[in-house]
Amino acid sequence: MTVNRFLGDTVARTIIKLIVVSILVGMAMNVFNIYPLDIVYAFRDFAVNLWEKGWAALGRFGDWLILGAMIVVPVFVLLRVLNYRRN
Repeated sequence: MTVNRFLGDTVARTIIKLIVVSILVGMAMNVFNIYPLDIVYAFRDFAVNLWEKGWAALGRFGDWLILGAMIVVPVFVLLRVLNYRRN
């Protein structure tokens, strides 16, 4: 029962949904010639550029995003954990 509540559906239905979505995403990535390692390398290159150029590379929007995320993400996780424990 707790696993079903956490997943939002039965385990079998969740696995089937994940398989279907994985196939669709895989097909889309193949059409656009994107591979998982390309995403990893792009993230790595972004992090290296950010480290070399500093946070100024993100500009004001990036600063706002990071500042907001420092508050929003922990609060979201805390609320989800407390809500899960309560139910």
